[in-house]
Amino acid sequence: MTVSFLKPKPQSLTAKTFAKMFVIVLMAATLISCGKTKPQRPITKTNFLLDTLTQITAYGDNASGAIDMVFDRISDIQKKMTASGEDSEVIEINNEAGKKFQKVSPDTFYVIKKGIYYSESSHGRFDITIGPLVKLWGIGTDKAKVPSAEEIRIALRHVNYKNAVLNEDANSVMLREPGMAIDLGAIAKGYAADEAVRILKESGVKSAAVDLGGNIYVIGKKPNGSLWKIGIQDPFEPRGDTFATVDVSDRTLVTSGIYERYFIKDGKRYHHILDTSTGYPVDNDLVSVTIISDSSIDADAISTMVFALGLKDGMKYVEETNDVEAVFVTEDRKVYASSGIGQYEFRITNKKFKLEKLME
Repeated sequence: MTVSFLKPKPQSLTAKTFAKMFVIVLMAATLISCGKTKPQRPITKTNFLLDTLTQITAYGDNASGAIDMVFDRISDIQKKMTASGEDSEVIEINNEAGKKFQKVSPDTFYVIKKGIYYSESSHGRFDITIGPLVKLWGIGTDKAKVPSAEEIRIALRHVNYKNAVLNEDANSVMLREPGMAIDLGAIAKGYAADEAVRILKESGVKSAAVDLGGNIYVIGKKPNGSLWKIGIQDPFEPRGDTFATVDVSDRTLVTSGIYERYFIKDGKRYHHILDTSTGYPVDNDLVSVTIISDSSIDADAISTMVFALGLKDGMKYVEETNDVEAVFVTEDRKVYASSGIGQYEFRITNKKFKLEKLME
């Protein structure tokens, strides 16, 4: 038998990245033997990486060493892809905007290429060159402010993924115009989660839960053979409260919401998911979108992208994309799930929320 408890998600400290809304993993703290089977105890370690508190729980003889290798790998990704601080490959690209190509590692090139793919797929609603707007608003930092209309207009002139050029042969990237800036905050964490899972599996770990500040990826099943139960954060309550659960194995869940990073000015809330068509925070009825997939880099980008697209267009994109399911929550606590959600054990656990069918 299994004794499980609700493990509250540690608070994210994300600063200049598109933060993702936290989900809570309901996982076993200790497995109690039923009979002569030797109980397995988890190894859990935490670290502050990618501007957030990262936690990994794994089972098996190689779990401890594998987790340490994962932390080293994520640290390497952070050093290459951060858009804040003094130095990284992304910062070097931004510093050379309008001047020349900048050679980068295969890691950074791959993530930027993925980012451009999703920028094209969304016709710019998701745009990895959103850096000037992110810096201007400063949401999640002590410099958060409501910019002037003129400041937003100027920043928007520098947001255009079509002016991000890739040289496949040289593994180099160039931004065509001065003032442009790449920000991988909506996709790099997903890549790191995928890399964490790869390392754990290659180390022989067959049961684990990776939590990168709300990007959840579970490996296999729990040692007792049951699925991992993941709780989806209630967007209207303090962190740790959930409105639904979903049982999965070998899947990632990534959620984007309007409340994880925001500030209030003159009674109005300004959240961190910015609309590339207006320069202001996305303004639609959505409060959160959760993506379920087998690729965290894809789920990371898609969660932000479909949030910006809105309920109808976002759902349409999900329905047309293989191996991707979604759960949308609107301001009136209505829940809309994609047609394939039935393959998972999805339950609404809070009676204030109601599952609805999206009318065409």
